[in-house]
Amino acid sequence: MAGELLNFSFRTRADALRKFREQTFDLLVIGGGITGAAVARDAAMRGLSVAVVDKQDFAAGTSSRSSKLIHGGLRYLENLEFGLVFEALKERSLLLKTVPNMVRPLPFYFPVHGGDRPGKWMLGTGMWLYDLLAMFRAPGFHKTLSKRDFLQAFPFLRSEGLKGGFRYFDASMWDDVLTVQVLRSAHEAGAVVANYVEAIAPQWKGDRIVGYRLRDLESDPGEGEIDIRAHQIAVCVGPWTDLLGQTLSRNWKKWLAPSRGVHLVFDLKRIPVPGAIVMNNPEDKRISFVIPRPDFGSGVVIVGTTDGPVPERPEDVQVENSDVSYLLRLLNRYFPALKLSVDDIVSAYVGVRPLVGTTVTGAGGLQKVSREHFIGEGPGGTVIVAGGKYTTHRTMGKEIVDYALKLRKKQAGIGAVEPVGSDLVQAHTERPLNQKATYEAMANCTKEAAAKKIEIPKELISRYGADAISILEIDAASSSVYGTEGCPDGFPYLAAQLRYAIRSEMAVHLDDFYLRRLPLYLSRADHCLPWAEQLAQVWAEETGQGPAQARVELERLKAEIQLRSAWKARL
Repeated sequence: MAGELLNFSFRTRADALRKFREQTFDLLVIGGGITGAAVARDAAMRGLSVAVVDKQDFAAGTSSRSSKLIHGGLRYLENLEFGLVFEALKERSLLLKTVPNMVRPLPFYFPVHGGDRPGKWMLGTGMWLYDLLAMFRAPGFHKTLSKRDFLQAFPFLRSEGLKGGFRYFDASMWDDVLTVQVLRSAHEAGAVVANYVEAIAPQWKGDRIVGYRLRDLESDPGEGEIDIRAHQIAVCVGPWTDLLGQTLSRNWKKWLAPSRGVHLVFDLKRIPVPGAIVMNNPEDKRISFVIPRPDFGSGVVIVGTTDGPVPERPEDVQVENSDVSYLLRLLNRYFPALKLSVDDIVSAYVGVRPLVGTTVTGAGGLQKVSREHFIGEGPGGTVIVAGGKYTTHRTMGKEIVDYALKLRKKQAGIGAVEPVGSDLVQAHTERPLNQKATYEAMANCTKEAAAKKIEIPKELISRYGADAISILEIDAASSSVYGTEGCPDGFPYLAAQLRYAIRSEMAVHLDDFYLRRLPLYLSRADHCLPWAEQLAQVWAEETGQGPAQARVELERLKAEIQLRSAWKARL
């Protein structure tokens, strides 16, 4: 049923480091978030030789700290941006069809109180447009709800001034795992991919950048430097764009006006919502969401986001008291009967949105692809990308590769770079990321398992698709702790899932697993630390390390969790 596991592991990573030294690539992608992943997949599927590096784990920055939604952008209708919404809704439909284990339909409820803007009539018009632009391919059509309807569904919703509202549909997603899946698909198409590899200095030949000095951050200090050669470099580093840009040119002008976004996480039993709720904040007219995630452990609710200033180094961003107070005030405005407080918060996370500044959007050398992302030619013939969103990552990747190829053709015309070969093919990126995670594959896996009287936990099917059977096989083949017994709620076969993440999702460290392969930190107040010591031993066994290194790995995880939880002590 399972077939052979795809090797996308620390061993694949070691092989990638060797290839970085030996090969000359058509395209070096710096950044392993969703943008870099989409670029790598599109380029590799066209037949280009592609290398991808990230100084952290994949999706460790903005790409793992989103609201975890796939949506058409209902708010853009207010500005009559019909083309943008149409494209996003088309991509939403494709993701729901091709990545059903990562992207799932989610009903949204938009209550309207007296004095809210936009009002009920305008919202209703927007809902019809939203369904129309989706070409009626949404998981469900919008529905007008009365005050009574809302209070039946949400008896704890503030009834004072409630006029009714609407229900419509978008989708939830696993943002970090989706990025890993896109990179794994790029790897299958021939891309050479490695995390924990930092791009430290460009290598120049005349007025062109022809390679990069890399540093393998898993090597001992003073070792691990690699000189990689590439005909083009695509910079897809999100909120780090300006910091990397400054290493390319002393005359670099800032691209970004970044924004801090914080999300709070609560137990789903504490805020028992049957769907997402859209909250309209009268303080600043911003929209925030209450998003149920029953698929995260035993069930959580994610609430966000905020909008605040960012330190010069994006990695220094923190959850601030003002963020927590802002979201709690809004929650208690909408749900006064729940009397939510800081003590109810299970966890929190903060990300940096790489919004493009107004000075850059008016620059003549920059191509405005949409209000969501921008592409431009950077110093030394590089391709610089900023902005973007998950929903349209596939089409964004295509646009970036198109831009890069057009730029390379221009540069080849004046002899500055070798021309691209004539054997490129069309990239069919509309195909499923993982053939084992289609509806058909999951249904067949469940059917075959039932015929063999094998019980596959629903949590494994919904996370891994037909590869869920591989988790059971890994467990059966090992003497691991944490099979069906002793695991935290919602995370069966935890040790086998860790082994799978190491072998097939390039989880290098234990915190990669805790933070970006499963929501272990996010979904529990204890952050799954009671299981960490034995999981560190499993990690050491799987990676060929000894007890001493297992202790180091455990302390690394604890330090990261302490850093992410430091906001509690500041309240």
